[in-house]
Amino acid sequence: MTPKKMLSLASRLFGQAEPAHSADRALLDSLLALAWVVEARDPYTGGHLWRVSRYAGLLARRMGLSDRDAANVSVGGFLHDLGKIAVPDSVLLKTERLTDAEYAVIKTHPEVGKRLLAKHPFGERIADAVYAHHERPDGKGYPLGIAGDEITPMAAIIGICDAFDAMTSTRPYRKAMPIDDAFAVVRDNLGTQFNREYGEMFLELGGSVNLYHIAGHSDEGIPLQHCQTCGPTVVVRSDTVEDAEVYCPACTASYRFKGVLSAMLPTGNKASAADLAPSPDLALIARVTGQLHSLS
Repeated sequence: MTPKKMLSLASRLFGQAEPAHSADRALLDSLLALAWVVEARDPYTGGHLWRVSRYAGLLARRMGLSDRDAANVSVGGFLHDLGKIAVPDSVLLKTERLTDAEYAVIKTHPEVGKRLLAKHPFGERIADAVYAHHERPDGKGYPLGIAGDEITPMAAIIGICDAFDAMTSTRPYRKAMPIDDAFAVVRDNLGTQFNREYGEMFLELGGSVNLYHIAGHSDEGIPLQHCQTCGPTVVVRSDTVEDAEVYCPACTASYRFKGVLSAMLPTGNKASAADLAPSPDLALIARVTGQLHSLS
């Protein structure tokens, strides 16, 4: 799906005519649905938004934030990469080193995300997660290059959790880093790439909570599955039944799902275009946004 088509989808999703309170809820759910579709463009990032959301919610509560603020942070974690809707596939999916020009395109996604949120009823609550999660305490981040206390807690939390999940996830050019190694990277970059206080709390969290129930998963209790032919993530949903067919988004190979603790079985079939059409996991999204809905 091209960025132009995705923006058209965003327009349709936001064009709902319902009573104000109900419309606000529907708009938030549809915003996360759009973020889910954006994530689905990259065959290696399945579950990234859910994992960042879960890490961020745990860290926010560890820091003593209120239930409402922690829920905002968690939802912000799911939406942080919304602006990648405007990054072309040729850049977003490139497996080689990006050129300076291509990296400049990647660096536009916080601004695009901010624009998408500008008139949204929940925009002010989560804007920092979308716009400032790549800022750094040492001022070497983007898009503004702000530093220290200029970076809000929400942005700092998402920045830590986003980087940690990137390190502990498989990419086409490298395998996932072991969790302990990723913690070491966070520790070594406290005060430069990561907020020192929040980073130390994240490390404490890792020492007291088994994060393996999040790392390497795409939903609660659902470990990531990978294509046995070419490697990308094959996302399995909570409502996927045993013996259902699931598909590699890259090579279109078909597999028979045999349960969350079992390897998928190749069928020898190939997915159709309809099989590969992105369809947001509305049950997962409802659980994420339900944190805020329950506090309304």
